[in-house]
Amino acid sequence: MASPQPSSANRSSLKDHNIIIYSADFLSLCLLLSLLSTVVYAHAFSGVEERKGVKSDLFPEILRDEAVTQLIELGKVSDADGYLERTFWSPASVRAGNIIRIWMEDSGLITWVDQMGNVHGRVEGMNASAKALLIGSHLDTVIDAGIFDGSLGLISALSALKVLNITGRLGKLSRPVEVIAFSDEEGVRFQSTFLGSAAIAGILPVSALQIRDKSGVTVQDVLKENSVDITEENFFQLKYDPESVWGYVEVHIEQGPILESVGLPLGVVKGIAGQTRLKVTVRGSQGHAGTVPMSMRQDPMAAAAELIVLLESLCKHPENFLSYDGHCNGFAVESLAGSLVCTVGEISSWPSASNVIPGQVTFTVDIRAMDDMGREAIIYELSNRMYQICDRRSVSCNIERKHDANAVACDTGLSLQLKSAAYTAMKRMAGVVLDDVPVLMSGAGHDAMALSHLTKVGMLFVRCRGGISHSPAEHVLDDDVWAAGLAMLSFLETHL
Repeated sequence: MASPQPSSANRSSLKDHNIIIYSADFLSLCLLLSLLSTVVYAHAFSGVEERKGVKSDLFPEILRDEAVTQLIELGKVSDADGYLERTFWSPASVRAGNIIRIWMEDSGLITWVDQMGNVHGRVEGMNASAKALLIGSHLDTVIDAGIFDGSLGLISALSALKVLNITGRLGKLSRPVEVIAFSDEEGVRFQSTFLGSAAIAGILPVSALQIRDKSGVTVQDVLKENSVDITEENFFQLKYDPESVWGYVEVHIEQGPILESVGLPLGVVKGIAGQTRLKVTVRGSQGHAGTVPMSMRQDPMAAAAELIVLLESLCKHPENFLSYDGHCNGFAVESLAGSLVCTVGEISSWPSASNVIPGQVTFTVDIRAMDDMGREAIIYELSNRMYQICDRRSVSCNIERKHDANAVACDTGLSLQLKSAAYTAMKRMAGVVLDDVPVLMSGAGHDAMALSHLTKVGMLFVRCRGGISHSPAEHVLDDDVWAAGLAMLSFLETHL
């Protein structure tokens, strides 16, 4: 099993992976500008005098101003015109990886890219043989995304490390710290989430290399297109040795309204909901829209509509559907009431013509709940009732499980450290004693779910306006970006 120590293979240059888009002269210029900025920042932050009402030991120029600028810059790196889209190993994700790597080096980190496209930046600290602290989030996005989902966690970590670097404390870390920009968390291209983080955690099967996107291209094909000739042997070398990892921390926007409702910028995550993704295919009898009588139709579209309404009813009122036959219990039903959510996010038909009764309809189902037993009970009941509806309508129905992730509990010790760091950051910014830091559950999946199979995990949530995410309307206040960076700085200072 490979250690997180960057091996010669792992440290292969971006050029080897056909990623470098910058000339040597340009990189030299970037390095010179980075050195100059370090000198300027070191001078600017010497002492803790007041400037314009803001204490310089809060490092607003890096943790807020520069961080926000970087988030905006990264949000412009897209495969689409007019909206943000970056999927696994797409041209935009390659460009974003280049940029993140430069920012990592600007923060004093040694960088490399692994065979799954994850971008790594690492500092060894005072004891290179100690267990490493991993910090990460993802570079990929959904289609028509916001600029903070994933990226905020990376920028917050890098800005905090940059502060340590310019103040001469980066090398005084008691353990190695490694920031990882994961190549795939959303699962948009291949409908298989956590390709990047699951590979590092050692839970991604080698068969994942043969998963195909909508155009029939496999994961392995994409890697070869980018000059990455991955084999079964080096695929398994992606896995980190659990004995070399101390823990994993992730900063992420809340993607919900709770922090905004309580008027606080930061919250600590105590757990992440389990998730199942299904692909439902309904096949019927294709025919002419004008000539087949309604009573004789085997219409998969009408059947799919009934199945989707069933899903909504079941997830809104699970207590009306679940029976007590060994597949669930009273506790599961009770726990589902506050956490169960179900979504049909994608639907397609064939041949998809306005004057044709479709022959096939396919749609996705996303089911999430804090209680794994309850989630399984919902899937069991949903599947049985779906097959009954399809039989009654004389159409066939196939239900495939495309993704499963059990609920994850965050480590108590890590959560307490993050809670203390968040409290310290908010108190320093506000200058007054604040209420306790909120403790939240996450209904959204995160790379921490995959990393929990490797090591203990902790998460910090950042307030987002209206709780809106996976949308261009996604927004985080500049000062909340600052609070996130300051909290990460406080957390890292406990490892000095």
